[in-house]
Amino acid sequence: MVSFRSARSQATFALRPKIALGTSRHRAKVVGGSDAYVHSFGTLRNYVQALRQCAEWYSAQSRAFRHGFHGQVKDITSAQAREYLLFRANHVGQKQLDLDRQSIEKMLGERLGRIKSNAEKEDRLATRPRAYTQEQIEQVAQHQAPENSLATLIAASAGLRGHELFTLATLQEQEPSAHRQFRPDRFAGYPDYNCYTVIGKGGLVREVAVALELALLLEEVRLPEPRGVRDRSIWYQQKFKIGGGQRWSQSFTEASSRVLGWSTGAHGLRHHYAQRRLEELQQRGFIWDDALEIVSQELGHFRRDVTLTYLR
Repeated sequence: MVSFRSARSQATFALRPKIALGTSRHRAKVVGGSDAYVHSFGTLRNYVQALRQCAEWYSAQSRAFRHGFHGQVKDITSAQAREYLLFRANHVGQKQLDLDRQSIEKMLGERLGRIKSNAEKEDRLATRPRAYTQEQIEQVAQHQAPENSLATLIAASAGLRGHELFTLATLQEQEPSAHRQFRPDRFAGYPDYNCYTVIGKGGLVREVAVALELALLLEEVRLPEPRGVRDRSIWYQQKFKIGGGQRWSQSFTEASSRVLGWSTGAHGLRHHYAQRRLEELQQRGFIWDDALEIVSQELGHFRRDVTLTYLR
C-alpha cells in the first residue's frame, strides 16, 4: 500500500526512535561499531532532508507496483537501500551520497557499505585548491560589514565553522567537554593568542586559539547580556556582536566573488587554518602524524583522515 504521509513526515517518523538530542555521544549505545542515535539538531536536519529524498524515490517505486516496495521509507530493506544509493550515485557528488547512506544506516541500524559517486561533476572542486591565503582573507574582510569582517578574521585565526562563531565564550563562561582526551600540546607554535571555547558538532565543547589582536577586538564588542540568535532552525546564545552562521557564510562568499572573482566558500578558511597550523607544527619539529592529530583536535573532529581533506 502506498503511504499518504508526505516524504518529509515519513523521514521524520522513521528517525524518531533514533533521536537523542542533547545527550552525550560517547555514552550512547553502539550498533555495528557506530553511535546508534542522533545527538545534534543540525545532524538531524541533514538526515531528515536526505531521507526525504529517499522517501520520494521509495514512494515512486511503490506507485510503479514494484515487488517488495510498499508502505513507508521506514520499511525499506537493505537491498532496496543499496539500489537507491546506486541510483543516487549517478546524480549527486560523493559528499551528498555519503550523507544519504549515513541517514539510511542510522534509520536501519546497520552498515550498508560505501558506494562511490559516478556523478559527472568529476569533482572539479575536489582538485581545485580550497584554502585562502592570509592576504586574500584580509582583502575579503575589508569588503564586509564590520560584524562579518571581524567574524571572518576570527574564523580564519581559530579554524571555526560558521555556527561556532555564535558560541564563542571564555574558559570561565564555558568549559571544554570532559569526556574527550585533548592533547596538551595543542596550539604549539601558535603566536600570541587568547584561549576561548566553542560548541562544535555533536555538542563537543573545545578550546580554540584566537590571535591576541583579534581577541582584543572581540572583547570590545562583547554584548552587555547574551542574546538569542537563530541559524538554520537552531538557537544559540551569542556573547559577542559578530557575524556567524549562514548569513556570515553568504556574506563571505559574496565578498570573495566581488573582490577575488571566485569563492570556495567560508569553509576555505578552515582549509587555510589546517595548512597554516601543520606548517607551524612541523617547523617546531613535530613529526607528520603528531602534527596531523593535533590539527584534527584543534579543528574539532578528532580524525586525522578528515584533516587530510583540508590539505587542498
